[in-house]
Amino acid sequence: MNKVSNALRCLASAIFVSAMCVGSAAAQPVGAGCVLDQAAFAGRQVLRCAGGLTITAESGAQYSLLDRDGNGKADAARLSSRALLIDAPKGSLGKTGFQVLTPQAIAAVRGTKWAVDADGSKTSVFVAQGRVSVRRPDSGRGVTLGAGDGVDVEAGTGALTVKRWAPARVQALMARFGQ
Repeated sequence: MNKVSNALRCLASAIFVSAMCVGSAAAQPVGAGCVLDQAAFAGRQVLRCAGGLTITAESGAQYSLLDRDGNGKADAARLSSRALLIDAPKGSLGKTGFQVLTPQAIAAVRGTKWAVDADGSKTSVFVAQGRVSVRRPDSGRGVTLGAGDGVDVEAGTGALTVKRWAPARVQALMARFGQ
């Protein structure tokens, strides 16, 4: 079985384990260099990965971790619904960075804190710290978001519009992660 398939199998097991073992002191391995932090609550999952990368998955998020270069470390996540909060301290990801892939967008970073929300027909990306590049999967053109910026990506070919998100929208998104 290849590493990605193994990571997906382990992730599915970890989801079941997290639902059954909340409060357990032991971390559960999920593959791709990540372990499930059993201190998660309210249905959220917190994955602690090699190099200091932390991924918080909103309750009910459908995602999988990817190790595309086969080095045993997560370098991407495929997100199909709900939201992920990525905290990648500067220098934690090496030269490859980290990407979140959704049906509408690819968001990539080298060191920052940001959230990606895949909601049916659109993907929203918000940056709390640092910078994140966002583009459609079929386009080389994209935008770069700074702290406090967000973008909503829908199907199509139109230009992406970076906006400063209102505090209420930021608070609502971050509350989904207990932040």
